[in-house]
Amino acid sequence: MASTLKEISDHPAVTLPALAASLRICSLTQESFERWDRFVLEHPGGSPFHLTSWKRSIEATFGFEPCYLYAERAGQITAVAPLFVISNWIMGRCLLSTPFAVYGGICAANAESERFLIDHLKELAHSQAIQYLELRFRQHESLPQFAPNTLYSTFTSDLSPDPEANLKRLPRDTRYMIRKSAKSGLRAHRGADQLDAFYQLFSLNLLRHGTPAIPLTLFKNLIREFGGSTDLLMVYSGTKPVTGVFSFTYRDTILPYYAGASDEAYGLSANNFMYWELMKNAALDGVLHFDFGRSKRGTGSFNFKSQWNMIVEPLDYQIHLVKRKELPNFSPVNPKFQMATNLWKKMPLRLANWLGPRVVRWFP
Repeated sequence: MASTLKEISDHPAVTLPALAASLRICSLTQESFERWDRFVLEHPGGSPFHLTSWKRSIEATFGFEPCYLYAERAGQITAVAPLFVISNWIMGRCLLSTPFAVYGGICAANAESERFLIDHLKELAHSQAIQYLELRFRQHESLPQFAPNTLYSTFTSDLSPDPEANLKRLPRDTRYMIRKSAKSGLRAHRGADQLDAFYQLFSLNLLRHGTPAIPLTLFKNLIREFGGSTDLLMVYSGTKPVTGVFSFTYRDTILPYYAGASDEAYGLSANNFMYWELMKNAALDGVLHFDFGRSKRGTGSFNFKSQWNMIVEPLDYQIHLVKRKELPNFSPVNPKFQMATNLWKKMPLRLANWLGPRVVRWFP
């Protein structure tokens, strides 16, 4: 279907009276990678997940079919839409912006270009008999013919260059846990050379929650594509790794994205220590904002992030239903998956790490 998608993408069927003569839809090519990334980096709504580095990482790891489209006027990009075609027996065939990402959707320089591109995406979805089109906007007003997915919220905070000021901003209980963990002799170390140790903790953490493991190759691809914009911080008790976090730095923001912990981490308050070390080091490096990523209300991660005195904002994910008649919910906390989740938790780690990468691609 790749050729069909590209053919439709290059010949938009949707026109708007005042714009048809000046705007056109184009498919991303290798020659336009640089222009695309420059547009994303300059756009206030851009994120690491809009960059072509994310496209290449996801494509190389999972083999999903990319459908990256942009609007152009007089040779200048005016809007971008990073999408992948996802097709499996659980989700059916859908268009998603963007898989395995907390943020996505369209970045547009103006309302006309966004509307032109969105109309084209809807036309594309209907012509291809897609189940649904999902745009994972961070912040956006409701779109006509789209339904909101209000399950997730994001947590953010400004950072002071003074670590002591950042520490004082935290609630008393959180400061207490950080000081308690520091007194227990924990130490932090940064470097991608710890990737294998991190992956063991990360996959153990997923197994503990009954979630299929993401393949190790994704982290290798992310490090290759994003380079110095990635950060891996590990926390040790003596010589034993107890927790770790894989982060992205994007413009002036650090985003801790993947984390893992051993069974001993909770008793040592190692996660508090780890995120404080990450926050402290980022501030000293000149980073201005801390983005704790998304969590779902009622979950342990939501409650943990709520203890860090951050701004909590609902995410404006929006879904356009095509063949599907009801909003999708493929989250592991969906009661429909409860039995499978409980069985997965009992699986040996080695088997889970072998089987997980084959299953997780069904739930991007």
